[in-house]
Amino acid sequence: MFYGSVVWDPWLIVAQIVCIQCLYYLTLGVFMAIFVGTRVSRMSLVYFFDYAAVTISTVTGWCVIASFLLSSLAGAGFLLYLIERAKKCLDFSATVYIIHLCICILYGGWPSSITWWVVNGTGLAIMALLGEYLCIKHELREIPISRLRSSV
Repeated sequence: MFYGSVVWDPWLIVAQIVCIQCLYYLTLGVFMAIFVGTRVSRMSLVYFFDYAAVTISTVTGWCVIASFLLSSLAGAGFLLYLIERAKKCLDFSATVYIIHLCICILYGGWPSSITWWVVNGTGLAIMALLGEYLCIKHELREIPISRLRSSV
């Protein structure tokens, strides 16, 4: 992909946001099933969207926290393959967490737990910074010239 001429494509941006958000919740669901699903008798959306589930006072709460942080690590990898630009990683990471905040507000009200804010702020930082790092490493890799000069 050549980045010299950037064309405004709102449908591409919306599609990227939808893909990143879906993949984020998919990996969050997988990690919740692994860590939290083994500890509780019934999984529900409470662990995804209720701020009271993100707590450091129980082992299940720590499992929820681990699930959120591991999902942000996976989100950085999704940024590498779907966004491909380091300068866009913060924008898309913030969009994921703003949409998550809106869903949490609709589900259980304004998050009043400081633990929820710290976990999600840390997750945003991990996703944005690691995503930028991975995209920069990808952008700066050498272009193999041996394939282009096969006829010489």
